[in-house]
Amino acid sequence: MVSKNELKQLAQLGQKKFRDQRRLFPVEGKKTIATFHQNGFEMCYFFSLETAQIGGVASTTISASDMKKLSNLSTSPNVWAAFSLPNPVDFASQNINIALDGIRNPGNLGTIIRLCDWFGIAHLLCSSDTVDCFNPKVVQASMGSLARVQLHYVDLLEAFQTHGLLAVGTDSKGTNIYEAVIPQNAVLVMGNEGQGICEAISAEISENISIPAYGNPAAESLNVAMATGIVLAEFSRRG
Repeated sequence: MVSKNELKQLAQLGQKKFRDQRRLFPVEGKKTIATFHQNGFEMCYFFSLETAQIGGVASTTISASDMKKLSNLSTSPNVWAAFSLPNPVDFASQNINIALDGIRNPGNLGTIIRLCDWFGIAHLLCSSDTVDCFNPKVVQASMGSLARVQLHYVDLLEAFQTHGLLAVGTDSKGTNIYEAVIPQNAVLVMGNEGQGICEAISAEISENISIPAYGNPAAESLNVAMATGIVLAEFSRRG
């Protein structure tokens, strides 16, 4: 049995300050829970509406009303778990480096994490004002990929200098991405959904690249997750 007070505390994990205090984050849905468990995350709580097992760990059965209190989804799932926040690891430079500057939309960040996983990007640099990757909406949108992609919340300018990375921006006035040549030590900076790349980072950018519009030039610009997918596909294709 789980007490009402404990359920109340676990329901607060939707907020970052409580995730940081408890060093826990929530995950919903059996497949996503299994992905985190399989990738070595410590599962501290595991609840379900009916008896279930994941990786040999048995669930605690709770009522539908209690599950609804825990869930951050509009339609609560059949299973819910809380995992320990992972210990930080060192950033490792890759063939393609991506930095996110002030990404605020959880769905965008979750999709970008999923894209990084798809294209084999194991480390993702994030500015300190980028949305927390353990936000339940980010976890949900990443579809388990957060279990395999390391996010590093840093001062981006310091990180670029420390790791010898040359900042390349994404801007509508930049060089056509299909013609641009970027150095091996480049980091591709993706900016905030509304404001783009901040002034401090823009001042350090050596080159900007753009994604050409082949259709109607009056169409709304691509959102940051779409743009990241195109950027990763193009530079991954080049090898």
